[in-house]
Amino acid sequence: MSTTNDAGPVFDGVKIGRPATGALLAAGYRTLSDLPDDLDALLTLHGVGPKAVRMLREALSSAP
Repeated sequence: MSTTNDAGPVFDGVKIGRPATGALLAAGYRTLSDLPDDLDALLTLHGVGPKAVRMLREALSSAP
């Protein structure tokens, strides 16, 4: 069942999953450039795990 609060599994073009996307948006992050320099700090957010952080790190390293 989908709700209007469901942000979907994609955060700024990176498919990290619904829980991680929701956690980042709830914490005020809207784009990859909004994320902190230390991505490991995101692990404290409920719903963000090591795989999501790895995928975000890869996306940031390949960004122009």
